[in-house]
Amino acid sequence: MSRFAASPIAAVLGPTNTGKTHLAIERMCGHSSGMIGFPLRLLAREVYERVVAIKGAERVALITGEEKILPPHARWFCCTAESMPMDREFAFVALDEAQLGADPERGHVFTDRLLRARGRDETMILGSETLRPMLRQLIPDAEIINRPRFSTLTYAGPAKLSRLPPRSAIVAFSAEEVYAVAEMLRRLRGGAAVVMGALSPRTRNAQVAMFQAGEVDYLVATDAIGMGLNMDVAHVAFASLRKFDGKRSRRLTVSEMAQIAGRAGRHQRDGTFGTLAVEGGRGGFEEEEVEAIEQHHFPPLDHLYWREGAPDFSSVDALIASLERRPQAAVLRMAPQAIDLAVLKRLADEDWVRDRTRGTRLVQRLWTACGLPDFRKTGAEPHSRLVARIYRHLSEGMGHIPSQWFAEEIARLDSVQGDVETLSDRIAAARTWAYIAHRADWLDDPAKWAERTRALEEKLSDALHQRLTQRFVDRRTAVLMRDLGARGVDALPVTVAEDGQVAVDGETIGRLEGFRFKADHLARHHDMKRLMAAAERRLGGELSRRARALVADGDPAFSLDTDAGRPVAIFWRGDIVARLERGRDLLTPRITLYKALDALAPDERKAVSDRLARWIGFEVDRVLKPLATISAAARDRDVPPALRGLYAPLAEAGGIASRQPLEAAIAGIDRDMRQAAAKAGIKLGTLDVYIPALLKPEPMRWRLALAAAFDNGVMPPLPAPGAAALQTPADGEIFAAFARAGYRPLGAQMLRIDLAERLARIAHDRRLSEGRSGRAAFAPDPALATSLGLRPPSFAQLMLALGFRPTEAEDGARPHWKWHGARRPRRAERTRPGNAFAVLATMRPHE
Repeated sequence: MSRFAASPIAAVLGPTNTGKTHLAIERMCGHSSGMIGFPLRLLAREVYERVVAIKGAERVALITGEEKILPPHARWFCCTAESMPMDREFAFVALDEAQLGADPERGHVFTDRLLRARGRDETMILGSETLRPMLRQLIPDAEIINRPRFSTLTYAGPAKLSRLPPRSAIVAFSAEEVYAVAEMLRRLRGGAAVVMGALSPRTRNAQVAMFQAGEVDYLVATDAIGMGLNMDVAHVAFASLRKFDGKRSRRLTVSEMAQIAGRAGRHQRDGTFGTLAVEGGRGGFEEEEVEAIEQHHFPPLDHLYWREGAPDFSSVDALIASLERRPQAAVLRMAPQAIDLAVLKRLADEDWVRDRTRGTRLVQRLWTACGLPDFRKTGAEPHSRLVARIYRHLSEGMGHIPSQWFAEEIARLDSVQGDVETLSDRIAAARTWAYIAHRADWLDDPAKWAERTRALEEKLSDALHQRLTQRFVDRRTAVLMRDLGARGVDALPVTVAEDGQVAVDGETIGRLEGFRFKADHLARHHDMKRLMAAAERRLGGELSRRARALVADGDPAFSLDTDAGRPVAIFWRGDIVARLERGRDLLTPRITLYKALDALAPDERKAVSDRLARWIGFEVDRVLKPLATISAAARDRDVPPALRGLYAPLAEAGGIASRQPLEAAIAGIDRDMRQAAAKAGIKLGTLDVYIPALLKPEPMRWRLALAAAFDNGVMPPLPAPGAAALQTPADGEIFAAFARAGYRPLGAQMLRIDLAERLARIAHDRRLSEGRSGRAAFAPDPALATSLGLRPPSFAQLMLALGFRPTEAEDGARPHWKWHGARRPRRAERTRPGNAFAVLATMRPHE
């Protein structure tokens, strides 16, 4: 086509969304014939459909590696750059994205078309402004036209996936990353369309149609969308700014960033770009990169890759030599070895190949076979084995691939079972056989096999589209969101099933647990908040019905939640309805209804509060009756003041207190008062004053729960039921809770106070049995302490607290103790005990 070098050459340069491709289509359709070369099969297919709408299917051809639509009278051709028929004459020729001549992998193809593809009447080169210096060097006569972008492109910064605006495209650089982002969008936003260069046009078009129709608001794609694919995208978010280019992982160039970001905005609508905000992530845009992208200022290209476009086919060696020839122009660089040349070199080392490849026709045939793309990405060595088998058939007999073998290979792929990855692999393999079927002289009946491979690819493509939709689109959420926008929140019908499932317009979005609406985990995303709010607003009738059921329910339906580390709460039929907070005293906590009950009317809330208060009162009277009795007696004026002086601090302390701070009150009560106290269940022990009935597990749980509510704190851990001796906890709050529960600290251990009292009584009985004065030294039997799990150091602490002091014993004898009398409390200890165990202030946990 170089014979038309004298025809006008126009280079239309500019950023994305400048209408360059649209201009080329208009110019081509204005000529009697024309051809445009594109960087992607998908883009060629998109433009083909546009030209067909203008010129008619019988006049338009589509030629790509694995797809060929070539009507007999076709005059306008849409091709991939590699598939442009360079031996045909066209009035108009254009090359799109010509700056790809700088791409190490495919650049030599674009450079060759840039230098050799010419139209009889007009040639047009489309590309980035960065191509300008290359054109000045290589095509100095070209008229360079600069076109400004139609709309503004603005940096929007990083954004979480859940905060991306609708009509966003998220760009990733591996299939794994594309799938991961699409899966997150399914959970967060109802789904996403998926577009990758490896998809067949049919699958890609079906996915894009979902996005364009608004069935999903998000698109996840590889950088294939940067090559002119036109979609209604308002924002482009980069999942990463690094890609693997076949050799290494590298950061995108500014030009690559701009090419992709430029897909945001269409015609006169402005667009934005940014990155996905990943927690702990790095690698956002630099300020210089943002400025360059927004202002469309990029470093000019200083070289293009080149390989001989018209090689020497006189022999295999001549072919290889011509393909490895170095370019003459200073701005051209020899292209890195592509896979077709690598395969050719491997086959050239085979004796049978050299024996068969004699003459120009067979050398050309060998080179055509080596041009079979590695759609499966297997690498040069495995791919060369497939090419070798194909060439063996092409170089013998009639020069055709056996139909039986071809049919068997297609049959292996004819299955729609499997997941996304499996179907994608089958389509890649099907593309290999489709490429072969579209070689005019490789098969005995190429038209038949081209149709068979087309049907196979469409079948697999439809299955892949279905799998992608099943995997990455939550139809329920997508439909609900569309109905929400069309009909409004309040128009959506809300129903509640017997099991509590809440449905909006027939779609389950969560369940009502007690009075709490719990959203389905698939419905928890930003847009669904309005939907859930609508459900909650429409659930008023159901909540009122449940409130009435609660008020009428029996006591067994209620329970006290005392899980450690949480505020004490009341549950109704297994669901939280209220929390306990500080009231006027320990036994009458304040009941604060759970926030979910805010939706009830004031009279309903009061009725619920009153019912819960009655239940608390009943349980306190049932479980803590002795404590409730002395608490009431402490306020009864008919009870002697001296006895009330004992009852009041003991009730305030929860029915258990150290004896020392109460000595003054105990000294003021006479024999009859002592009997009354004993009748009320009070034990005046040697070390502690307590109500033994309150040491049982359930009363202990309630006492600690009410104390936690009185302190506006959280429930502490409970001692193990029935435990006699405990390890003294290092945590001060747990230590205080165990003491409040009824355990006396004895150094590294704590002993339940009723058992400490039993040991005290045994020790004093033994003391008195040793002599009349009771002051003779004696050795207590350690068996009982040992049976309680009390270690000797802790037992020694107890003996000291009882008023005994150790004395020297003969070698090998058990320790002896001598009575010195109970220690008088210090003035600071002669105080009325507070809400907590007052004696804790004088004790050290690990003495």
